[in-house]
Amino acid sequence: MAQDNAAFCGVPEGVPAGVPAEAKPPPQPPQAPQRRPWGAGGGAAARKRQRYVEKDGKCNVQHGNVRETYRYLTDIFTTLVDLKWRFSLLIFILAYALTWLFFGLIWWVIAYSRGDLEHLGDHSWTPCVNNLNGFVSAFLFSIETETTIGYGHRVITDTCPEGIVLLLLQAILGSMVNAFMVGCMFVKISQPNKRAETLVFSSHAVVSLRDDRLCLMFRVGDLRDSHIVEASIRAKLIQSKQTQEGEFIPLDQTDLSVGFETGDDRLFLVSPLIISHEIDERSPFWDVSRGQLERDDFEIVVILEGMVEATGMTCQARSSYLADEVLWGHRFTPLLSLEEGFYEVDYGGFHHTVPVPTPACSARQLAAAAARRDAHLYWSIPSRLDEAAAAGGEGDPEMSPRESNGTLASPESR
Repeated sequence: MAQDNAAFCGVPEGVPAGVPAEAKPPPQPPQAPQRRPWGAGGGAAARKRQRYVEKDGKCNVQHGNVRETYRYLTDIFTTLVDLKWRFSLLIFILAYALTWLFFGLIWWVIAYSRGDLEHLGDHSWTPCVNNLNGFVSAFLFSIETETTIGYGHRVITDTCPEGIVLLLLQAILGSMVNAFMVGCMFVKISQPNKRAETLVFSSHAVVSLRDDRLCLMFRVGDLRDSHIVEASIRAKLIQSKQTQEGEFIPLDQTDLSVGFETGDDRLFLVSPLIISHEIDERSPFWDVSRGQLERDDFEIVVILEGMVEATGMTCQARSSYLADEVLWGHRFTPLLSLEEGFYEVDYGGFHHTVPVPTPACSARQLAAAAARRDAHLYWSIPSRLDEAAAAGGEGDPEMSPRESNGTLASPESR
């Protein structure tokens, strides 16, 4: 079938006709086309297209001129969790240090206002806090109170009602600070973002024939022995377009079907899998040929989601492919081999591809060529009467001209 398609669409570039597939030299890598800057006019200098999603999954989008910054404070917990580690650690340290300093200052003010600092060494005087002789000792007493360490050297007395109220207030507030900050650090540590580091995507996507249909394919794999539960895959095409009304949409998102209708998007990711997008009438690549692909400007974003088996938390891994990272006429090399009692995956060839004979035309042209070939074969099949006539027999005189020769008879011949 691939040879028939090639006969209609032309021999793939770089593959001489009549040469066996295993003897065909690999095609020369195409020169990177000179493209205009994304969203710029025709007179601007050409440069490489800016990625929307980096290869490691980071979204290359920055929010600027955000005036309603108070919205971040209304969700302060998520804001602290989303901060970088250096800022999270800084806020964690400052939250405790400032709280200790604040209450230590209040303990020192109470001791100073009661005159406890003026009666140091006077055994007849009952201070608010025993053995509190300055700001440093007040700061240490604040730490002991909030962390419930209780060394026993500095202790509050029952003759200081304001100290008792402050002690209750610091104990309650200290518990709230502990719960908030420890909760933030626990959520930040247990985030499954690092789990995505062991979910790998192939460095290139490929376009080749699979079951006589053009398909866009890429490979995904999981390096860990623990599995991703309920794993699912999605793909989106990011490309600028202009509507019929003249509206320019710079980052239009179009879904690429990777088996949602058939359930093939639900993955059992035990070994590396090749994800296939069939280029049919609903695909945005229906009219894209090899030559147009080399000149086109788009980005394919792939998203893998699932639950971490060890923690039950949702994990998401992302990657992307630019137009020059899509190889036309290539196929991924096999990785799985059967050993004694187990299957072995060789991740050394995870990103490797091999060239295969692939028509250079679009999927629409390929489907039209297949339809023309099928129609030609249908009308060229001789009928039983034609076979009998070729053998010297005569046809049935009661049969119509349409039935006697297997073709439509013209009115003049009837």
